[in-house]
Amino acid sequence: MLVGYGKEYQVIVVGAGHAGCEAALAAARMGCSTLLLTMGLDVVAMMSCNPAIGGLAKGHLVHEVDALGGEMALNIDATAIQFRRLNTRKGPAVRASRAQADRMAYSARMKKILETETNIDLKQGSVVALDVGENGVRGVHTKEGLYFSGQNIVLTTGTFMRGLIHVGLQNYSGGRAGEPASEGLSDCLRDLGFRVGRLKTGTPARLSQRSIDFDKLQKQTGDELVRGFSFLNETTRMDQLSCYIANTNEKTHEIIRRNLHRSPLYAGVIEGVGPRYCPSIEDKVVRFPERSSHQTFLEPEGRESSEIYPSGMSTSLPPDVQLAFYRSMVGLEQVEIMRPGYAIEYDFVEPLQLKKSLETKNVAGLFHAGQINGTSGYEEAAAQGLVAGINAARRSREKPAMILGRDQAYIGVMIDDLTTQSTHEPYRMFTSRSEYRLLLREDNADQRLTPLGREVGLVDDQRWQKYEQKQGAFDLVLKVLAAQRVSTSQKDTVEALGLDALKQGLSFKEILRRPEIGIEQLVPFAEELSHCDAEVLEQLEIAVKYEGYIQRQQQMIERMENLEGQRLPEDVDYLLVSGLSQEVKEKLCEVKPETLGQASRIQGVTPAAIAVLSVYVKRWKKE
Repeated sequence: MLVGYGKEYQVIVVGAGHAGCEAALAAARMGCSTLLLTMGLDVVAMMSCNPAIGGLAKGHLVHEVDALGGEMALNIDATAIQFRRLNTRKGPAVRASRAQADRMAYSARMKKILETETNIDLKQGSVVALDVGENGVRGVHTKEGLYFSGQNIVLTTGTFMRGLIHVGLQNYSGGRAGEPASEGLSDCLRDLGFRVGRLKTGTPARLSQRSIDFDKLQKQTGDELVRGFSFLNETTRMDQLSCYIANTNEKTHEIIRRNLHRSPLYAGVIEGVGPRYCPSIEDKVVRFPERSSHQTFLEPEGRESSEIYPSGMSTSLPPDVQLAFYRSMVGLEQVEIMRPGYAIEYDFVEPLQLKKSLETKNVAGLFHAGQINGTSGYEEAAAQGLVAGINAARRSREKPAMILGRDQAYIGVMIDDLTTQSTHEPYRMFTSRSEYRLLLREDNADQRLTPLGREVGLVDDQRWQKYEQKQGAFDLVLKVLAAQRVSTSQKDTVEALGLDALKQGLSFKEILRRPEIGIEQLVPFAEELSHCDAEVLEQLEIAVKYEGYIQRQQQMIERMENLEGQRLPEDVDYLLVSGLSQEVKEKLCEVKPETLGQASRIQGVTPAAIAVLSVYVKRWKKE
């Protein structure tokens, strides 16, 4: 018997993974009554794979979530056990932050944040069906027999929809090891007309810390000075745990090759497509036969845990084979496996069926975020969850959706990729996916997005005040760099800066453009610089040294603005538009682009087709 809960929510979020947590917090902090339903209250924001946040491009996403007022950056800063900045010797576009997390502490803190948020009801329940009427969603049905009424629903189902776990040739239903799969919701979505596909991902075994000989391994420590992810936090020092580097060898690879027939991947048992950019260890051995060794980082799962995560070693081989190949590695000769690795297949909904707001085109008020859209990674999920939560809240207030452009954020790049190109494998963010990556850096995420976060109601007074102070310092010192000069007569300054004899005076800005001069060298000669923190100094140096390249990318954006500004009517039947090839018509009907700019990025849509559409838009506007 179905029982109504007797309360209507403005936003219901299904699933309390990284996407669900951000979606629920965003909606609640924007003033909406919000219900967060999870199949397990003890596994909120659980890191089911790598216990880490950030990395190349992923760190950019976390900074952007933070700049908009999300929680992920604050959560990892509070629960991390090691911090590292990557690519510090490379260009600013690809510098990235990464932190090892205390897995259980990360989950516990996020759960506490959700429990103490006034507008959130956090409840355990398994959603099996959606209630959809003529005007869109109306509520959800749970396996426990409850009905919850809601104006907007955000689905963040992760790997749980019809999840199937593979360990060797054995398989069983599950959304994660030890947790049940979600049944019924996939069928409900199919019945509503959605195209549902199948993907696969995997995780490595967890190793016992006391069974590893760390003296034989290469130690990897964290950065001495810790710069967290959140713009609210200061650079500091902290007690950090070390990671260790181990390597496979020919013996490891031979054990794997001998047992490929016992792998569900190579035995043809697994149907779903796996992540090309994060292959299993058996995939690596088969695809790269010339490699005699593959590296793995042994990462602690927490301060109070003895489990070790061997990064890059995901596998679905049987447990006995896993134990054998681990014990073939130096330092792991006596290793014990605490949890075997496994692969998991799950349903996802093709993201071409989404608007850029992450609301579905088929059903009004229904939003999708995270792995249900075919993405992989906690960071990609959190970013989508934040956008979906914001837009669900805005819809409940009858406000227009917040849409992030490709020139504004990596979040915008990701959503545009998904809604324009779709994905046939788990989508992972890379800096190379952005054509404006010099503009979309970690350090300036607050400049790009905090004013927007303030506008939608997620950036509180404390964050806004800090942003204004930082921006004020940046603007002031940039003027100082342009105004303050070194004359030919200031020989001591010229010598101290290591400059050749000057033929004419130079501004500090002109001096800083020189590749051999860093902004730290100018600090003793400008009092305003000495009052700036490291983050502002770094941002100033990038702004000056890369000014020409940044201006060039701004010009690219301006050229694209014309196409992005031309909206296409929602109800257009492209099959009736003359001058388009049949292939282009079919592509446009499938994607239903929102703007000419989006249409131009659809694979197979030619410049000639865009010219035809441009004429069509002008006629449509006149009508």
